[in-house]
Amino acid sequence: MTVLSATVVIAGASLVSRLLGVLRNRIFASMFGAGDELDAYFAAFRIPDFLLNLLILGAFSAAFIPVFTGLISRRKKEHAFLVANSVLNLILTVMVVVCVIAAIFAPFLMFLIAPGFNPEKMELTVALTRIMLLSPILFGISTVISGILNSYRRFFAYAIAPVMYNLGIIVGTLVFVPRIGIYGLAVGVLIGAFLHVLIQVPAVLGTGFRYRPKLELKNYYLWKIGKLMIPRAAGLAVTQVNLVVITVIASTLMAGSVAIFNLANDLQNLPIGLFGISFAIAIFPTLARNASLKKFGEFVKNFSYTFRQIVFLIVPAAVGLFLLRAQVVRLVLGTGKFDWEDTYYTAATLGLFCLGLIGQALVPLTVRAFYALQDTKTPVFISVFAVALNIGLSLLFVNLMGVVGLALAFSISSLFNLSLLYLMLHRRMKRLDDKAILITFLKSLTASVMMGLVIYGVLHLVASVVDMQKVWGILTQASIAGLAGFGVYVVIAWIWKCEEISAVKKFLKRIGGVKI
Repeated sequence: MTVLSATVVIAGASLVSRLLGVLRNRIFASMFGAGDELDAYFAAFRIPDFLLNLLILGAFSAAFIPVFTGLISRRKKEHAFLVANSVLNLILTVMVVVCVIAAIFAPFLMFLIAPGFNPEKMELTVALTRIMLLSPILFGISTVISGILNSYRRFFAYAIAPVMYNLGIIVGTLVFVPRIGIYGLAVGVLIGAFLHVLIQVPAVLGTGFRYRPKLELKNYYLWKIGKLMIPRAAGLAVTQVNLVVITVIASTLMAGSVAIFNLANDLQNLPIGLFGISFAIAIFPTLARNASLKKFGEFVKNFSYTFRQIVFLIVPAAVGLFLLRAQVVRLVLGTGKFDWEDTYYTAATLGLFCLGLIGQALVPLTVRAFYALQDTKTPVFISVFAVALNIGLSLLFVNLMGVVGLALAFSISSLFNLSLLYLMLHRRMKRLDDKAILITFLKSLTASVMMGLVIYGVLHLVASVVDMQKVWGILTQASIAGLAGFGVYVVIAWIWKCEEISAVKKFLKRIGGVKI
């Protein structure tokens, strides 16, 4: 599968998954509003997410894929599968032990994470945490399978897995919440995690992989993966501490602040997942192969091409989402118990997230460039500085702006993170096709500003002729303004003969003919 085909598959599945995530959050908002119960639910994710990300998710993929790809590239398939089995069994052992310990000490851990919660809210959070601690074990299995599929460039099942995860949560919510209340959300998480694993099993069996209960602790490549994971795990620890601190701060603010931050964050993650992460995942095996074969010219070419594609897509997405933030929040979440006050704060938070959207979308690609070079240390050191900046700014801004200050701090630190990563990668590679990247950025920014002016004007024009108190009125306003702005951006890019517009056309043409 080519990089373009892989990106089509991943981006398409990511879009479906993110839209299901939007539907999931709409159901949550309708049933519970931005209040104590959703605060407890989102806070309960902190410990399972911390363990999963620290011990497995990002650290594993960063270390496993380059090593596993190197083995299969050198026609050492049996050895590669032996290593994969050892890694899988080690992960299962570690995750079971750690999750049991975390469940035992959950009351103490949650007191540290959400000190502002009252006793009833804390008791609910602890109970939800203990249920959801089963999910990291399932995701541990799924991550190993995903690593194998990524290395073989079989992206379809891997891309569909998040879709199944969100479907599981939605089904669990609709079936179990009417029976057991907020606990139904936690049950849905477990159903989703199980489906995340199950959907990938046939595909990984198709590679020839078979599970074996073997754990060769003296295997050289197992230790190599572990060695590469340690710096990345340290970096993820810093990132997770950042999220924990945000939760700590939000728990001391008005009720619903934890939920508002997470709901707005999920909305901004839609373009990040569709454009930033999809491209980064698709190009990673290619970058790893370029680096392993020391084809650094090809490495820079592939990195620059992908970087520019993301810039071309994410800049207008950020501008459009910023201008349409109130309409998006009201249409997506504004139902049931999610009232106008919840809408106001969520939209304001989303707007400040948009300021750093380009940083958040490009960090996954830039970080993976270091991973492909088997350098997991540099991103760690940079993330330490970025997280320290975020925490400091968060403490400053919440005193001035409340929960929306957390989003502003997050955006500034994301831009800082990207800037340092890019400078360090440039220093290492000597060149990154800077001129082409700068031209793409300036063209995209200029076209996006023109697009934004059109959106702003159309919003006010349509508002004068439709009933803005009705859902159909808000939908009509947002749709017409968004389509008008998008059309202006495309026309300007076409007139300026932007290279990226041709690539996007090829991208769209391939959607109907991708071989999976």
